[in-house]
Amino acid sequence: MPRPAARAQPEAAPAAAPMPSDQLLQGRKAIEISHNGSVYRLQATKLGKLILTK
Repeated sequence: MPRPAARAQPEAAPAAAPMPSDQLLQGRKAIEISHNGSVYRLQATKLGKLILTK
């Protein structure tokens, strides 16, 4: 039996360029981000790491 033709996959949107963390934080230590009805906190540590918590 012949196989059905493969469906064409929609083209994925091109990936956005990375945004620098200092552009997000704008001099603050932490910001709150709303995503899908939840609030997340993005925090920069003294060692230059980022922590994302819900």
